[in-house]
Amino acid sequence: MFPQRLTDGYRAFVDERLPRERGRFEALAEKGQSPEVMVIGCCDSRVSPEVIFDASPGELFVVRNVANLVPPFETGGDYHGTSAALEFAVQALRVKHIVVLGHARCGGVRAFADETAPLSPGDFIGRWMSLIKPAGERLGPHNGNLEEYLPRLELAAIENSLKNLMTFPCVRILVERGKLELHGAYFGVATGVLLVRDPETGEFKPVVDNMPERVSIFSARDAGPL
Repeated sequence: MFPQRLTDGYRAFVDERLPRERGRFEALAEKGQSPEVMVIGCCDSRVSPEVIFDASPGELFVVRNVANLVPPFETGGDYHGTSAALEFAVQALRVKHIVVLGHARCGGVRAFADETAPLSPGDFIGRWMSLIKPAGERLGPHNGNLEEYLPRLELAAIENSLKNLMTFPCVRILVERGKLELHGAYFGVATGVLLVRDPETGEFKPVVDNMPERVSIFSARDAGPL
């Protein structure tokens, strides 16, 4: 049976939002989409880019996967979901910005740090999370202090994805020509603070000036269950 929560949500959409935004939906259907921003986010249900950035339909081109990872460019293999979305965003939609959106208390990052036992014989999560091995090697061992280590690894994973983006020729060329910008961002699930990477210093700082200081995003409230 189709989930009642989804039926109720759709009914609310049809009764309230659709009448207000019918013109937008009709224009998107007739003219197609032309978002300026691609967001590569985590599939964690608590971290919705459309909610965080208060975006309307057609404003963001979003791809989500476990731990908001970008694999390095390669032409081998058969299945490249994130790479395919990236290719479409850059080559077809001509987005002007790509944002890698990480977040506090990422289950995928924790699974990597904990070396969690596989959930299935395929170990799909473990194999996928091996993409951040270079980031983990740069940080070194956590020595059992995961509360301090995990936020650092989450930020390092964003850096790793940004570096992997530059291995894609279509991305690198446009960045070098000044037609495409890459950004790293990090969202505090409990605090709501959004940190954005400074391209000059590599530091992650609050994007809104009147938000609490940088350390506030790593509050105890972000250290509970995944």
